[in-house]
Amino acid sequence: MSVLSAKGLHVRLGARDVLNGVEADFAPGQVTAILGPNGAGKSTLLACLAGLRRPDAGSVRLDGAAVRALAPRVRARRIGLLPQTPEVAWPVSARTVVGLGRIPYNGSRGLTSEDVAAVARAMDAAGVAELAERDVTTLSGGERGRVLIARALAGEPEWLLADEPLAGLDPGHQLDVAALFRDLAVGSGRGVVVTLHDLSMAARMADRILVLADGALLADGPPREALAPAVLAQAYGVEARFTQGDAGPLIEIVGRGR
Repeated sequence: MSVLSAKGLHVRLGARDVLNGVEADFAPGQVTAILGPNGAGKSTLLACLAGLRRPDAGSVRLDGAAVRALAPRVRARRIGLLPQTPEVAWPVSARTVVGLGRIPYNGSRGLTSEDVAAVARAMDAAGVAELAERDVTTLSGGERGRVLIARALAGEPEWLLADEPLAGLDPGHQLDVAALFRDLAVGSGRGVVVTLHDLSMAARMADRILVLADGALLADGPPREALAPAVLAQAYGVEARFTQGDAGPLIEIVGRGR
């Protein structure tokens, strides 16, 4: 499996450095969570990793090749992106939306038998097979979110980059999606990179956590190290404790930092 690397990423918007020299190597077979307060640069970093945003300085490489130099169809086959606020404006079936994930393989042609099988696998994995014939515009926000996860999975990418994939999901489906990402990484050897706001969920689902603040990388390591009280105080301005609950790690926010 491939290695995804960010080297010296700088992105400037107006007078603000959104990313300031961020460097990280992402390993396949792991779930990596990117955390940080609002405006920390999480979504911008994900867009750079996907090749959708050109950094002002630095580079993103996939197995040594510049991601932005890859042909769009080749890049889309290797890196799947689930954006934070995807638009679903057309009154089409959920199955049709998931089928869009096969465009990097079939272009504008109809789905082949292989494509149909990949769509079915993706819908089963995301738990939306029963929604296949529903008009996607009639689905709840959480249901649409899971359909869009299935669309990303249908492309069977080596890397799945997901921006706030748990937003809008109820607790049960959050756990389902977290388990799905774990299986993609640990079970299938793919690379999974997600941005999250839920610190406890990140501690439970991620092998590795990156913490950003003001565009800089504050921490990079396993959950207990990356979510240490000193890191959270610096990143979020809160006093927090890392504890071990019955179902896994928990981050208890005690209050605002002193």
